[in-house]
Amino acid sequence: MKVFHCDHCRQLVSFENTHCVKCEHTLAYLPDLQAVASLEPLPGVENTWRAAHDAKRTYRLCANYVTHNVCNEAITTAERHELCASCRLTRVIPDLSLPANMPRWAKLEAAKRRLIYTLHAVGCPVVNKTDDPVNGLTFEFLADPATADAPKVLTGHAEGVITLNISEADDAERELRRVQMHEPYRTLLGHFRHEVGHYYFDRLVKDGPRIDRFRALFGDERQDYAEALQRHYAQGPPPDWQERHVSAYAASHPWEDWAETWAHYLNMIDTLETAAAYGLSLRPDDAGMPELKSAPADPAERPFDDLIASWYPLTYALNSLSRGLGVADVYPFVVSAPAVEKLRYVHEIVSARTPVSLLTTQSVTDNTPLAVVTPSSN
Repeated sequence: MKVFHCDHCRQLVSFENTHCVKCEHTLAYLPDLQAVASLEPLPGVENTWRAAHDAKRTYRLCANYVTHNVCNEAITTAERHELCASCRLTRVIPDLSLPANMPRWAKLEAAKRRLIYTLHAVGCPVVNKTDDPVNGLTFEFLADPATADAPKVLTGHAEGVITLNISEADDAERELRRVQMHEPYRTLLGHFRHEVGHYYFDRLVKDGPRIDRFRALFGDERQDYAEALQRHYAQGPPPDWQERHVSAYAASHPWEDWAETWAHYLNMIDTLETAAAYGLSLRPDDAGMPELKSAPADPAERPFDDLIASWYPLTYALNSLSRGLGVADVYPFVVSAPAVEKLRYVHEIVSARTPVSLLTTQSVTDNTPLAVVTPSSN
């Protein structure tokens, strides 16, 4: 993630900010500029704003920003959509008649915007399923049914539809599940990154020229998926899983190994970009620990060996700082040599930026209808 400043007063601001705490200007993320910028209302025109740094650039705030305050993106006035590109990816939202669901929805949308930011940063096309029903992507945020004996909502991916159980946006509930499932790490953003990994497997790897290399690294994905998961939950991971995988769950099936590795890669890219944006450099006293030097803002364009060499000292420092604060390691992983090669494979695919199944997608015309955002009935 880049470092953002209010371009009116230079106050440091975050990706999610809607107002500058210093000069009180309205802020919005402008996807066309990939920047958080201050806006000034255009007199006499409803929901029309001009960029404080460039009066010729005019915008409307996303309808979810104006109505529900669960978004902070703006849309150029040349576009006809009421929702920003990120919000249009969501086709089912929680039932807002339940007060607890509003903050959950806000957390879900904030995590999704971070996901979309990183996908754009590494050059992965993001195509709305409304625009491309076959190859597109969409999200459904669902709640468990009220009746106790009804099946629970499972977070997952199927043919471009990513479903997230909204209870994952509840910090206490998510921590409870993490402990129950013996996981060292469980975050809302991690769920998004993992599930979108399944989507990009279908778009970038499945049935293509890269599948043989995938099988050599991750295994044969044609093995029975349901049987593999049942075995994983009944018996747990193999005792030597750390020698080959980034997580215990990654050992359950090649699809899950890919999705866990993909999420791990996006975590690495985002964190390294943030470190670079802050000009962070590390020079550990231990002669065996490589240095982290301030790096270019686009980690996906760097050689993979440089990335992984920078990653080790950064995670060591992050964990040491966490322990100094008395909290758990923020990076509770030990990445083996085979897992590094899987990360390298993801990097090579992302760096190639040639997702054949998405490059053929037709561009959206002015006649494309607005995405319909439907509240969940749960």
